[in-house]
Amino acid sequence: MKTNSLLSAILLALFTHFAQAQSVKHDTWGDGLKFTSADSSGSVKMSARIQNLVVVDQQLTPTGSDVKINAMTRRARLKFDGHAFSPKITYKIELGLSNRDTRFADDAALVGGNARLVMDAVLKYKFTKSTTIWFGQTKLPGNRERVISSQKLQFVDRSLVNSRFNIDRDFGIQLHHKFRIGETVLILKESVSLGEGRNVIVSDYGGLDYTGRIEFLPFGEFSSKGDYFSSDLNREDTPKLSFGVTGDFNHGAIRQGGQLGKLMVDTAGNYVESDLLSAFADVIFKYNGISFLGEVAYRESSLGNYIDANGNAFRQGFGYTGQAGYLFKSNYEIAGRYTRITPLTGMASAITNTEQFTLGMSKYFKGHNLKLQTDLTYERTNGTIFANDKLFFRFQTELSF
Repeated sequence: MKTNSLLSAILLALFTHFAQAQSVKHDTWGDGLKFTSADSSGSVKMSARIQNLVVVDQQLTPTGSDVKINAMTRRARLKFDGHAFSPKITYKIELGLSNRDTRFADDAALVGGNARLVMDAVLKYKFTKSTTIWFGQTKLPGNRERVISSQKLQFVDRSLVNSRFNIDRDFGIQLHHKFRIGETVLILKESVSLGEGRNVIVSDYGGLDYTGRIEFLPFGEFSSKGDYFSSDLNREDTPKLSFGVTGDFNHGAIRQGGQLGKLMVDTAGNYVESDLLSAFADVIFKYNGISFLGEVAYRESSLGNYIDANGNAFRQGFGYTGQAGYLFKSNYEIAGRYTRITPLTGMASAITNTEQFTLGMSKYFKGHNLKLQTDLTYERTNGTIFANDKLFFRFQTELSF
């Protein structure tokens, strides 16, 4: 009932605004619907997207196992963005409606027992030519693979490095700067946030989360912000390259991964606080249909070898991933990815020693707005051949208007 009431209120407010709009713009399918107020003082661009996914996996044990099939609407999102009062003031709202987006497990007390609909709710103000301030809930300036939208991936989903180490969304304040020296571009991002993750409504536990990121583009900017979507859909006519480094310190984290993971509790049922230090480095390259993305990640906990009352440990370890693809002129793409994650030696960790080999193929009908994607992954755990191996195949459709 709470979810339906919230959605009804949002839609009513939007339609009231649209009814007063003087112009409606929809130049290209996939770019959403844009409504501008009669005096041009504000605008709303509305878009929606769905991802439907089928997964078939087989455990490769010496005795074999049954094939498992899983099918779901992986993501169903509504997005709204635009400007208000001045072009310098912009905003973004994103709602996640699928079960995977809204569910909660052991953190009901933190989110108030409500479905976690809100993905992004952020206000942005460009107060100088080179600096923009963000306030609200959104993705932290972490690893590149995470900040790239799930709509704009080269494979069906992100790598294990991202799922185990990323710092995800949080509520706070960010500063984004962009400087140019000739063709060279330098981007700096700083963030101070609560550190507990998205949609938390209770008082902050522990301390705050501090994030800093540097990006260096030696050959100038990518076409159409191509450093933040996968595949070389623009077929860059000159080589484009970007290096990124991120550091994150989460003081008094109570989840395994800071913003993500299970809550850590002691035998008395109290939250256990740890300082988590995370570091990321990434590189992306594109040229004439060729693309490459590589990332490394590291995290350690100040509690070291700690295991909580439920047998959970913090997500501390090391990981790296690399993927490369080639987009044919027919808009078919083939790509490969290798991923490896390992726990810290001698430390309790929720990270399992795992490596994956993935081969993917995609067909883009309207860029990332309408595409078919499939990939095949061989996964090996703890380095033991066949004892814990798994083979899984995924097929996914992406549709966005």
